[in-house]
Amino acid sequence: QVQLVESGGGLVQAGGSLRLSCAASGSIFSINTMAWYRQAPGKPRELVASITDDGSTNYANSLKGRFTASRDNAKNTVYLQMNSLKPEDTAVYLCNALVQIRPREPITYVYWGLGTQVTVSS
Repeated sequence: QVQLVESGGGLVQAGGSLRLSCAASGSIFSINTMAWYRQAPGKPRELVASITDDGSTNYANSLKGRFTASRDNAKNTVYLQMNSLKPEDTAVYLCNALVQIRPREPITYVYWGLGTQVTVSS
C-alpha cells in the first residue's frame, strides 16, 4: 500500500523555526493533494496547510505568514517550513495525502502518517 513518514519535529524555543518533511512511498500512481494537520492534547485535529500537485496552497488563516508548505513531486514529499514558532504551535503534526494508486482507476485514497511531535518552549 502507501506509507507516509513524517520527520523534522523536535523541541524549539519560541521564535525559532523548524522544517517538517513527509515522504510518501509504496503503490503510488499519482498524488493529488498533500496536507499538514496538527493535533494538540485535548483539542481537535486542525488543518495547517494543503498543497495540490500543481503547487496551489491553502493555509489556516491564523498561520498565514508564518508557515509555508512546499512540495517535491518527483520525491512524493511535502514540506512545512514553520517560522516564528509560538508555544501554542505545540502539537503532533500529521501528514495526509490523496493518492491514486492505479493508472486506470481514477479513485483517490486517503493516507495518513503517524505524526511528528513539535514542542515550542516559552
